Amino acid sequence: MKARLVALGIVGTALIAAAPAGAQALADPTRPPNTAPAGETQDTGPAGSQLQSILISRSRRLALINGESVSVGSAIGDARVVKITETEVTLQRGDETEVLRLFPGIEKQPARRGARISQKPSQQGRQQ
Repeated sequence: MKARLVALGIVGTALIAAAPAGAQALADPTRPPNTAPAGETQDTGPAGSQLQSILISRSRRLALINGESVSVGSAIGDARVVKITETEVTLQRGDETEVLRLFPGIEKQPARRGARISQKPSQQGRQQ
C-alpha cells in the first residue's frame, strides 16, 4: 500500500511538471517607451528616423537617433542635424526639413497668465 502511494505521488508530480505552465511573458518595466521589445520590429514612419534621447549640457548638445549619437552638424543617413532643443531635433535633407520630437503626442504650450495652481490639502491651512 505504501509503495503504491509513493508510485502514485511520483506519477502525479511528473504529470504536473510536464504540463505547460501557460504563463505569459512579462514586459520589461525599465525599457524606454519608444523601443520595441526584443524580437519585434517597430514601424518608425516613412523617413525611418526615430529620436530616442537628448542630452544637453553647457558645452554640448547630443541626440540619440536610431541608436546613433549625433550632434549639430553631424550626418544621419542622407540628412544633417541642424538644431537640437530640449524636446526635438531638426534634420535637413536638401531643401526638406524634418523635425523629430522626443514626445510626438505632446505639444509644449506656454502657461496661461492668472492660472491658479492647486495646492495640496496639507498646504492650504498654512496660508492663513
